[in-house]
Amino acid sequence: METWDAITSRRNVRQYENRPLEADALERILEAGRRAPSSRNWQPWDFVVVTERQDLEELSEVWRGAGHIARSAATVVLVTRDSDDAGERERAQYDLGQATMAMMIAAADLGVGSGHAAVADQDRARRLLGFPEDHYAAYLLAFGYPADRPLRPIRQPDRKPLDAVVHRGRW
Repeated sequence: METWDAITSRRNVRQYENRPLEADALERILEAGRRAPSSRNWQPWDFVVVTERQDLEELSEVWRGAGHIARSAATVVLVTRDSDDAGERERAQYDLGQATMAMMIAAADLGVGSGHAAVADQDRARRLLGFPEDHYAAYLLAFGYPADRPLRPIRQPDRKPLDAVVHRGRW
């Protein structure tokens, strides 16, 4: 798939076929996250990959809107260090967003759907995944082959018109 096709095909997928991701597809998705840009190249992330059905089902309970995690082929949990410094927290969130989008675009390029979720129950996530006390699970990224329809470019996305969000030179 061309880059533009991957960008325009990416959508939130919440229903997945009951089949595992190909190992090289999962590695490519993870590599895209690893290569994402970050502030001063600090790379404030660790990625915990969950593929066991029982673990995915438990992981889906850490956020009320994460039911799709239980049905995914794999979920990547983005974990970062907790900080009292507001600037560091903001930079980490921005950088995690870049890693997230890199993985989602790489997945779309491979015909793999993705859907994100937050994490409310940090204690449960920590018990399941074993990350250190001074870290937290920032986001969940579910991956799998779409069950409803394959990914293809969306010609009329449900988005505001470009001229409603772009201000040239001034607001």
